[in-house]
Amino acid sequence: MSSAVDYAGKVVLVTGGTRGIGRSIAEAFMAQGATVVICGRQPPLQALQVAGREALFFAADVRNGAQMQEVFAAIKERFGRLDVLVNNAGGSPHVMAADASPRFNEAIISLNLTAPLDLAQRANALMQEQDGGVIVFIGSVSGIRPSPGTAVYGAAKAGVLSLVRSLAIEWAPKVRVVALSPGLVLTEESHQHYGDADGLAAISSTIPLGRLAMPEDIAAACLYLASPAAAYVSGTNLVLDGGGERPAFLAAANVQRSA
Repeated sequence: MSSAVDYAGKVVLVTGGTRGIGRSIAEAFMAQGATVVICGRQPPLQALQVAGREALFFAADVRNGAQMQEVFAAIKERFGRLDVLVNNAGGSPHVMAADASPRFNEAIISLNLTAPLDLAQRANALMQEQDGGVIVFIGSVSGIRPSPGTAVYGAAKAGVLSLVRSLAIEWAPKVRVVALSPGLVLTEESHQHYGDADGLAAISSTIPLGRLAMPEDIAAACLYLASPAAAYVSGTNLVLDGGGERPAFLAAANVQRSA
């Protein structure tokens, strides 16, 4: 397996690679020898360095087509190829659907669905000119289960999964297209969603494996999906949710029995 995830000589672009899950993904590819390009609206607080090498950063908003065109042009000019795109940038604040404005909805769909599609199209154009490549979309379990408070985000992620299935057919055999859908992940922003340590512990107790995912868990899955070890994996969605969620009816049944 170690040789299968050797990315020496490979060029990898990670969007939203300056912090959180994206930074861990970028670091993981660098640790396996890849030349890594990251982009984000703001530079990382600390330079992304692994084994004496530093990721190449571009200040760019994935929703800005002109800025992303410059990023892809620079990659082609400097490296002559792109082997892996990890469409990681995305997210949404907590807003109930009844309170969400049309402008808010458009912004969330643009960030989580339209922009990743645009980047995938640009990456595919480069990869079809070379000996192929892999496009990894970071999805979410919000796309396959109810997502109250982030309904539009969940709908956009569901759209991503549909895209992956279609693009995998259209762009084969040179380009593989896959999705990776994390469940709850412990990042530097977790407190905004899950509360304090007691809240995190309570949430962790609902996950079969007993903990939230770490960004490194997501990064390891990306290394696998983009590697020759996954050469026959395309058009699929790998769910990383620690075993899922215990059905609510079981908890309700226990309450009724104890009453």
